[in-house]
Amino acid sequence: MNDDHPEDTLVICRALGGVPEAGAARMTGLDGRGGDFAATVAGTEVAVRIPWRHPLTERAEIRREVVRLYREACAELGIDPEAGRDGGHG
Repeated sequence: MNDDHPEDTLVICRALGGVPEAGAARMTGLDGRGGDFAATVAGTEVAVRIPWRHPLTERAEIRREVVRLYREACAELGIDPEAGRDGGHG
């Protein structure tokens, strides 16, 4: 997530993590109930927790849920989730 999709992580944190003013974000962990992020706001790192829609029990569910969060965040911010992508997140 951090190496391949840093912009997506920032979009998720801005829209769904309560830090619309964040300038950077990275995923720091996850469990079956949600993802943990660190967002940089005014030069200070802030912990952000974003719950999954429902508890996850299988590793394969993580990618689907992160894609869902990203698409939901894009809708919230009025961003085209496919802009600038080769093939998108599908």
